[in-house]
Amino acid sequence: MKLTQIQRLFTVISGLWVGAYIAIGFLVVPILFMTIGDRQVAGVIAANLFKTTAYMSVGVCGFLMVMANHLVKLGRPQYRWIRWILLCMLACAVAAAFILIPWMNGLRDQALQLGLSVRDTNNADVFRVLHSVSSVIFIIQTILGLLLVWRSTKNVD
Repeated sequence: MKLTQIQRLFTVISGLWVGAYIAIGFLVVPILFMTIGDRQVAGVIAANLFKTTAYMSVGVCGFLMVMANHLVKLGRPQYRWIRWILLCMLACAVAAAFILIPWMNGLRDQALQLGLSVRDTNNADVFRVLHSVSSVIFIIQTILGLLLVWRSTKNVD
């Protein structure tokens, strides 16, 4: 595979990944909450979407890091910066997939066992903080993703 083909493949994969990420977070989930009358059901579905997205992000990010390393070895130094972007995105995905989402799901499951919404439990404040932190991480990862796609289009022959 030619160097330019590898770069284009990198850009296509990163563009599809970031596009799907943005579509889920800023289109699908808001529509889900507007359409489904039960916020608890919408929250469970949204949590599953975000969990799947986070796991997918860990995998895709790892694959793109391998590609970026290969491109640096092939003489494309601009991918050094891209590796840093990917590393930050990977840190966000790992924090979401393995810390925040499981913690929030645990709080939600505890509430559901009691027949309550998480908003009606003693853990409501903790859940609200975790939700805020995960939202900030999602926005940071979105901005990094846009930067990744933008930088990956630079100097493609």
